[in-house]
Amino acid sequence: MESVDVRALPAGRDWHAAGHRLMLVTVVKTWGSSPRPFGSMMALREDGRCIGSVSGGCIEDYLVHRYTRAYGDASIPLSAPSLVRYGVTTDEAHRFGLPCGGTLELLLEFQPEFATLDELVQRLESGQFVQRTVDCATGSVALATPSAREALHFDGDTLSNTLGPQYRRLLIGAGALAECVATKALFNDFAVTVCDPRVDHRGTWSVPGVEITTEMRDDAVRALQPDAHTCIVALSHDPKLDDLALLEALHSPAFYVGAIEYFDETEESLLRLHSPVGLYIGGKTPAEIAVSVMVEILAAKNGAVPLRIPHAARV
Repeated sequence: MESVDVRALPAGRDWHAAGHRLMLVTVVKTWGSSPRPFGSMMALREDGRCIGSVSGGCIEDYLVHRYTRAYGDASIPLSAPSLVRYGVTTDEAHRFGLPCGGTLELLLEFQPEFATLDELVQRLESGQFVQRTVDCATGSVALATPSAREALHFDGDTLSNTLGPQYRRLLIGAGALAECVATKALFNDFAVTVCDPRVDHRGTWSVPGVEITTEMRDDAVRALQPDAHTCIVALSHDPKLDDLALLEALHSPAFYVGAIEYFDETEESLLRLHSPVGLYIGGKTPAEIAVSVMVEILAAKNGAVPLRIPHAARV
């Protein structure tokens, strides 16, 4: 799965299967300084439980009050979808906790059809890209398989949103720096794999929720089958470990390849290598370096172009 927003879908599917009424909420448009981007999702259950996020919290609270039994006798209706807009005026922006001038439009889907929702979740959990298209008038949903991630499209009549697999990170080396980087990657919703054949390093690993592999580093890269949602970072500081992984990673579709230090390669392939890894923040400790690595990876993931300081200027 991709993010905390898309986690709303399996939760909603499970609630639906258990007999609860369900509402899916998607941000379809934003204006100004809205707190959540379009495509953000949440699932809301009839008793007020929710997962996901469409605002800083106040819109979620309003939806819970308006559509659930948490604070009264309201209930999620069994009707066609509804489009609602919040924050049109400054007073409304303050009321709903939106930044000044911020506005967002939401699509509310009431009790979506279970079979299609279940199929969507199963396909996402198997690592597929799925394009979900909703008819805003009838609530009917069509699923398709796009060749790549496509931008959300909303024209007032239909909503088309491409959902995809979770971002992944392969770390080479299981040292203290890798533990800090893995912790921050998990916090930012990456699936993390660590490759290290050294028993003494693996034996002290203390970060739960990480897959550990001991295979050859280039084999680990190939086994991961890197795609445009994958980043690979070599952190062992040992060329015997790092170089094989990097040689394989640089010729993969991974969106980010980084290393503490670089090695001999072609000029063209080295253009893809972030080395020394991370943005310069003057950090020296593993935790500080991990922050700089995480910031650079998120910038690459989000299409930003951060300012890098040449290695020679860092000392």
